Amino acid sequence: MAGQMLLGLSILVGIHEFGHFAAAKYFKIRVDKFYIFFDFLFPMPGVLNFALLKKKIGETEYGLGWFPLGGYVAIHGMIDETQDADSLAAEPQPNEFRAKPAWQRLIVMLGGVIMNVITGIVIFTMLTYTQGESYLPASEVRYGILPNKLGEEIGFRTGDKIVKINGRPFTEFNDVYDPEVMMGSNSYYTVERQGQLVDVPVPANFIDRLSEQGQQRFVLPRNPFAVKSVNAGSPAEKGGLLPDDRIVQLNAKKVEFFPEFQNELLANAGKPVKLVVERGGELKTLAITVDDDGKLGFFPKSLLRESVRHYSFAQSIPVGTSKAFGVITNQITAFGKIFKGEASFRKSVGGPLEIAQQYGPTWDWVWFWTMTGLLSMVLAFMNLLPIPALDGGHVVFLLYEMIAGRKPSDKFLENAQKVGMMLLLSLMAFVIIINPLLKKLGI
Repeated sequence: MAGQMLLGLSILVGIHEFGHFAAAKYFKIRVDKFYIFFDFLFPMPGVLNFALLKKKIGETEYGLGWFPLGGYVAIHGMIDETQDADSLAAEPQPNEFRAKPAWQRLIVMLGGVIMNVITGIVIFTMLTYTQGESYLPASEVRYGILPNKLGEEIGFRTGDKIVKINGRPFTEFNDVYDPEVMMGSNSYYTVERQGQLVDVPVPANFIDRLSEQGQQRFVLPRNPFAVKSVNAGSPAEKGGLLPDDRIVQLNAKKVEFFPEFQNELLANAGKPVKLVVERGGELKTLAITVDDDGKLGFFPKSLLRESVRHYSFAQSIPVGTSKAFGVITNQITAFGKIFKGEASFRKSVGGPLEIAQQYGPTWDWVWFWTMTGLLSMVLAFMNLLPIPALDGGHVVFLLYEMIAGRKPSDKFLENAQKVGMMLLLSLMAFVIIINPLLKKLGI
């Protein structure tokens, strides 16, 4: 897990910093350093200065730092974590960042975000081209569906088999969530229930009710499942759960399908439970304590058979692009829920351990590139947030300069940089140290 995370983040940080580097070089701005990882104790540029590898080529020193937290380019004449206003007291030279027009500086600051977006699009496009796109055939949902509260309110029942949409058979289960159906007038689903066909009409205010519940999945396939992988340090690992185990019982209740299993976990959040698992043809009983979020800490694999849709390279580009920008859409939605108080900030953020766990304990190149593409888009989004010390903070000040016709003073920019660094360091301390400690203490 650690190896995959370090490789993925190293690739993304290198690409991000190369975006700044390439734009600076294009506009003939001197770049003093280009480093993967920091060659100092971040964020103190004068402490523990040494590199694992370094080589100077032309005016730029290229290196691999010892502090594995990110990376940087030292652009001459720019106030950032490596330079402050006092170090830039002299008149700007033609090859300095501050001597260039605002529009050129804006492109330099956006270079990293642009490169991460391009990387995300390329990764998702190539994954779509080489791996195709998996989908669940409607015929595979032979155990019926599990509706949530909204699904039950409009008329679905557990075990219903959806056989038609608006009177017509359909081939892919995802067609159930087609916006044209959910927003259309007089739309309806036909389900088979206890040997009879029953129509379930879509109410006129269905989209509003979907928005209120915060998700599109008002029904889920009832899918038998097995354990795909177990997160390191999770309750599942501590309790002895192994990949390929099939969970058949939780306490005294039979759990054949994953959605029902999730509901049972939520009902037992924070409590010890007994799991009966099928392993190698034998039944074993495991004692595990469910965490406070109602999770055990493993990835499931559905035992319903998915099909694969293949695309030409030209067809893969718009599909991959849509997948990449879908990550940013999800990030915006998640931030909106946090600000509205509909989601917990503590539960929504994760540090290096959570990222490593998402990569998983086995090296799967397809999943590695899927996670790396996702992180590339997340990195682009996070860097564009209007926080001083992030690219987005610099962009805000540059846009102000372009609109107002005057730039903020170097001292103001230096102080803003310090405030931004304090915010980032506080966030990092919370995510990496405080939040995991609180979770371990059960707070």
